[in-house]
Amino acid sequence: MVETGGNSTPPGAPPADSSAAAGVQPYYAQHAAGLGQRYGSVTFEEVHGGVLDLLPAAPAAALDVGAGTGRDAAALARRGYQVVAVEPVRELREVAQSRHPNENVRWVADSLPELARLEGTFDIALVSAVWMHLPPPARGRAMERLSALLAPTGLLLVSLRRGEPPTDRMMFDIPAEGVVRDGERAGLRPVRLIDGGADHLGRDEVWWQTVALRKGDE
Repeated sequence: MVETGGNSTPPGAPPADSSAAAGVQPYYAQHAAGLGQRYGSVTFEEVHGGVLDLLPAAPAAALDVGAGTGRDAAALARRGYQVVAVEPVRELREVAQSRHPNENVRWVADSLPELARLEGTFDIALVSAVWMHLPPPARGRAMERLSALLAPTGLLLVSLRRGEPPTDRMMFDIPAEGVVRDGERAGLRPVRLIDGGADHLGRDEVWWQTVALRKGDE
């Protein structure tokens, strides 16, 4: 069973925007409505097709970190997972709940690296188009927290936007090797690396990598 703190702040927990996410929240808050349409123009299966065979059998507990406008969280729910979707930007959460009102998704206002409002463990954690917003000091802490939230054989999927970062929000060009290294330090082993994926939104200057990491021994 997955438990969360909902949208209330437990005693001693930091505000949801106190982490590295604060450096990107204004952009996503301002563009939330348009991003909902843009991200919804491609499917979960199109974006994550290279790792679908790694997903655990449903029902299982799934965590979507930086869930944005809800495309992936809703798709996971439709596949039979119990989904907790974490998104620090209120405007994005509102768009997500408007676009996917009937999906079995619990929304939580929280962010990496702390994820202070989450409890329990998850069979799969998806961190899609989020890791590149974390500055170097936050990445190791974020990976340690994600590892702690994974079930004993849990799967972590991290997709990375590659290419020259835009100037309108905090972003870094992080190679997959860095994610693998942080994962191994946190007790996660790499099981797949998908390299050179084209951008599904048609941006020539952007390409993608996906890293799949698993907790526990083979």
